[in-house]
Amino acid sequence: MMKEIRVHGRGGQGSVTLASILALSFFDDGNYCQAFPSFGSERTGAPVQAFARFSDKPIRTRNQIYNPDYVVVQDATLLKSVPVYRGLKDSGKILINTEARMEDIIGGLGGTKAENVVLFPALKIALKIINRPIVNTTLLGAFSALSGDVSMESVKKEILNRFGPKVGKPNVEAAEAAYNYIKGDRSGF
Repeated sequence: MMKEIRVHGRGGQGSVTLASILALSFFDDGNYCQAFPSFGSERTGAPVQAFARFSDKPIRTRNQIYNPDYVVVQDATLLKSVPVYRGLKDSGKILINTEARMEDIIGGLGGTKAENVVLFPALKIALKIINRPIVNTTLLGAFSALSGDVSMESVKKEILNRFGPKVGKPNVEAAEAAYNYIKGDRSGF
């Protein structure tokens, strides 16, 4: 069965990198996969989308993702201008990088039910561990815990492959902290 992920972010936040690492992690877990961006000549800070899909069978489709199983939102300010919830499957989940309360967010999600939304302080974790406001690898760890569709071992491997040991190590630590946070270990956060 194929599952699809749509990533919303702003130019320069690493949305395309997130989708790429995610797809490679799916591949490491034995799946067929794709990752691709959707943007033009947008400047840094402009809204962008990236996509990933995986399946246990070869993937023939090459179109954008209109009905995702998951949506990952790197920047909650996008909720004011981009309908990130559009097309989300009834059983789908939206993972949002924010420290806001659900009651402050849910009204901007076009009728999406609260049980389909996971609010997560990715920025707080990234700043504490990586010392940079880049949340893509932190969200990868959270996605692994939330979905159960990709192993944390594969996520860690691909983060290290992408960034090398010096930059990769703190990013792996942030991904692990995010994974544990979603699983219920909120110590230190």
